[in-house]
Amino acid sequence: METKIKLTELVEFLSCGICNGYLIDATAITECLHTFCKGCIVKYLKGKNTCPTCDLLISQSCALNFIRQDRTKQDLVYKLVPGLKEREALEESKFYADLGLPVPERNSPDKEICETSECKTEDTLPKRQEPIVHEVQKQEEHIALCLEYDRPKDPKRKLKPLKRKYLKCSSYATVGHIKKFISGKLNLESCKEVDVLCNDEILGKDHTLKFLSATRWKLKTKPLLLHYRPRLDLYQ
Repeated sequence: METKIKLTELVEFLSCGICNGYLIDATAITECLHTFCKGCIVKYLKGKNTCPTCDLLISQSCALNFIRQDRTKQDLVYKLVPGLKEREALEESKFYADLGLPVPERNSPDKEICETSECKTEDTLPKRQEPIVHEVQKQEEHIALCLEYDRPKDPKRKLKPLKRKYLKCSSYATVGHIKKFISGKLNLESCKEVDVLCNDEILGKDHTLKFLSATRWKLKTKPLLLHYRPRLDLYQ
């Protein structure tokens, strides 16, 4: 037996949380998976680094590195909303025709979203124009990392060593990301159960690996060494 669902019941799942319209070029934040129109989220992250929906801190440095296009959700929106894809294509064609420009090709999967502050907006452009966005090949710095288990003396305070302690991460990854990774691998209820340390100093969750490598780690020829252990105040 088929169950019919009204489109109005799905609107909140198909809409952008910034403009409240149907998703166009759906783009998700990788940290919380909330999805928005590409133009909306790029413009929003120009001045902020938190999710518009849940207020999660995306990155201390460059939040645009943590958004990805969600083609699956966009295809779903186009299938569920009759005529939306065709109307958007006509609007886009008319918009670029008014400017005397060719319609740009759709984004390819192996490219990343990157906004450039050097782009200039001419006075003749219509008010409805979205922020100018360029697609560029990803050129991201990586850091070799070793996560060593700091075994406590108290047997009640116990975690397991990671099976694979060597990682290669984006230099923009934060200690918060490392704590989430550890808690996921060890099946912990929350990343708050773990402290991460460098040179015996408990680290704040917003420190990036690039910052730690520059300020805490002197052995540049070796992987950045971080220790993890059960959070102290859980057992006091």
